[in-house]
Amino acid sequence: MNRTIVALLFGFVALGACQSAASENEALVVNDAVKTRIDSTLKSFVDSAKVAGVSALVFEKGKEVYFNAFGYADREAQVPFDRNSIVQIFSMTKPVTGVALMTLYEKGLFQLDDPLEKYLPEYADMKVFKGLDAKGNPILEPAKRSITVRDITRHTAGFAHGTNIPGLAEIVNKANVMDFSQPLSEMSKRLASLPLAFHPGDEWSYGICVDVQAYLVEKLSGKPFDQYLQETIFTPLQMTNTGYLIPEANRSKQAVVYFRDDNTGVLSRAPDSSWKFLNQIEHALKPGGYGLASTIDDYMKFAQMLVHKGKLGDVQILKPETVELMATNHLSDTITKRSWLPSKGTVGFGIDFAVRTQPPVDQNENHGIVGEFFWDGAASTLFWVDPKNELTAVLFTQLMPFDKVKLHKRFRNAIYGVYQPATASSTQ
Repeated sequence: MNRTIVALLFGFVALGACQSAASENEALVVNDAVKTRIDSTLKSFVDSAKVAGVSALVFEKGKEVYFNAFGYADREAQVPFDRNSIVQIFSMTKPVTGVALMTLYEKGLFQLDDPLEKYLPEYADMKVFKGLDAKGNPILEPAKRSITVRDITRHTAGFAHGTNIPGLAEIVNKANVMDFSQPLSEMSKRLASLPLAFHPGDEWSYGICVDVQAYLVEKLSGKPFDQYLQETIFTPLQMTNTGYLIPEANRSKQAVVYFRDDNTGVLSRAPDSSWKFLNQIEHALKPGGYGLASTIDDYMKFAQMLVHKGKLGDVQILKPETVELMATNHLSDTITKRSWLPSKGTVGFGIDFAVRTQPPVDQNENHGIVGEFFWDGAASTLFWVDPKNELTAVLFTQLMPFDKVKLHKRFRNAIYGVYQPATASSTQ
């Protein structure tokens, strides 16, 4: 074969490889243009002082396709926000609790429609608050049915914790249910002694249900909740920087929480005693609904396990059908009172996740793919699992109040593009 022919053959092979690589890049949601768009979006939030620091990690089809961090984990000390920053994930603890509970479901230790009192007897014969009589005493009526395990996984149990109902709120506050000096068993005892705010199954009301899940894990497993998390999830997934108590050697890596004034837009550092309270002091209470601290890589391992249907590498945490059950909407159309859940988009609720059931109705709604499941945290953290594109995204920052700056919407738009209802079929 002469040299000219050989050169031509190598040229065609090289061209084919380049075209194949370009085609693969174009087929991904997160291509080079999207990476640039995410960078500019996140940097703009730091440059405008809407957040002190932020990081984002995206995996697609089993590979890391994006990571970057901007700004500071500690603005005053000029400590950069980076891959090793440890953040308080608050309610992103809830999906972890749900996974722990469902490992016990797989062992046949409960069914979702079992009455909760079967395992936690204190929840038998619950009463519902109906107001106050002329003497200021509570008027109570028997609950129409028992609280089920499904109710505590989808926030329909009726618990009054966090309520602002006059008369009932005072009773709840006096009980001090979430006393950090007491274990989950005492939390459950105090909660069960309170009237319900509504009949089980009537409404979606977010809150303490997941802390009851944590206690149910303890009862069914016979182990402290934090120990069960460590043995069942964190150690198998090598989530080495996730837990309730940050080891002393790692505390310098914890990101500071910042508060943004809605009126002035000024970002101010939270008092050290407040943001160090949860994770730098040992507490008897290990909540299921919040309290974990984590790094972005650790939480991505959890998200990757979910997108891979319960498995990460050789480690199987859940069966595929269990992940599917968790990521299925469990709210029937009869549950019309859903508090602020509709603000998350056109979603239902599964087992400790919001589940997108329809495309966004317009550009004002957070972008997302039908079938995705996700949740966020009080300090404006976010994650989602997009099974259609095999994409998982984790966004870390430490900003309160929760995402008044629309960081989540802008981040989603940076990945998927601004939603266009007219071309919904091409983007879903």
